[in-house]
Formats: sequence, C-alpha cells, structure tokens
Amino acid sequence: MVELFGAVALFLFFHLLPAIRPLRTSLISRIGRPAYFTIFSAISIAVTIWLFIAYLNAPYIEIWTYQPWTRWVVLTIMPLSCILIVVGLSSPNPFSLSLTTSPFDPATPGLTAWIRHPAIWGLGLWSAVHMVPNGDAASLTMFGLLTLLSTTGPRTLERRRRSAMADTAWQTLISELKRPSVLETVFQVGALRILGGLALYVTLLYLHESVIGVSPLPG
Repeated sequence: MVELFGAVALFLFFHLLPAIRPLRTSLISRIGRPAYFTIFSAISIAVTIWLFIAYLNAPYIEIWTYQPWTRWVVLTIMPLSCILIVVGLSSPNPFSLSLTTSPFDPATPGLTAWIRHPAIWGLGLWSAVHMVPNGDAASLTMFGLLTLLSTTGPRTLERRRRSAMADTAWQTLISELKRPSVLETVFQVGALRILGGLALYVTLLYLHESVIGVSPLPG
C-alpha cells in the first residue's frame, strides 16, 4: 500500500499543480505553451501508469465482502460511461475536455447543452461504479481518488476556461447556447460517436481479464 499511496500523492500533486495560476503562468512564460503542455501531458501519463501498476501490485485488504451480483452494476452502467467519454472527447467543447479543434456551434451543441463536461463525468461514472464490486482498500483508494477528481474537476476547469475568455464573450456563449430536444441531441451527437462509445465498451470488456487479471463477467 505504501507504493500506492505514493503514486496517489504524486498523481494529486501533478493534477493540482495547474490550479496554482501564478506558477502555471510563470512556467508557460519561461518554456512556452506548447512545451509546457507537452511536458505536463507526458508526466501525467507516466504518473497515471505508475498509479495503475501500484494498484495492481497492492495487497488485498478487504473492506466489504464481494457479492457476485455487483458485477451486473458495472456491466449495466459502463456502456453509458464509455459513450460519455467518446462523445465528450470527440465533440467541440469550449467548457471542458475535447480532442477536436473543430469550432463549437452553440446552436447545435449536442450533449454539451445538457452536460457541459461529458468526458469527465463519464470517467467519474466509470470510477464510481467500479467501487461497487471492489470492496478492498486499494480499489477504494484509487477509484475513490478518481471519482473525487471527476466531481471537483469540472468546476476548476470551467473557471479556467472562463478566465481565458473575455467576460462578454463568455456571457455571449452562454446566452447563445441552445438546448435541443432529446431526439435532436441524439442526431447532433451522431450515430458514429455513439457506436464509438459502444466499441470502447466492448474493447474494455474483451481486454479486462488479460490486463486486470479478473473477468468482468458474472460466473
């Protein structure tokens, strides 16, 4: 557990570091924005990998007894989690995480009109639901940490995005944001993104036993 606690501490440190605005501004001014984000992303990935390895190597300390039915909770909710992650990362989003540089249209915002941070909430849902069948200290430590960050992260990220924009531009964006109906939202999201989320779910289901060492299927 010592290694896991060390990985958790380092993970928290590097994820709370950008919140220290003077330090972040100073680093960007010294090394440039591209270098800052490249280095920070590389370190974050390395620390996340270490956290995962430390979790797998941690001893099993039971907090509550495993119940076979709890696997159905994960299997039922994970498709929604995967769809939120894929839709969030592949859709333009001025409020939150996104991997696309396509312009955001407030008239056709898709899921962003209902959930401003779909990718983060998808990750939070993934971590929270995994605490149901995994009642050991290591799992509760790691998944609890990720759930906590997913619930506090959206507010911090949105505040950072807002500070990067002029107040009038931010207010204009909010006022022009349309809320489509559920059916319109599905069409704006698109079948490809939804299928991509389901494909991610199937992939994780297939790789789970070989990577984690435990089958996610009841039996």
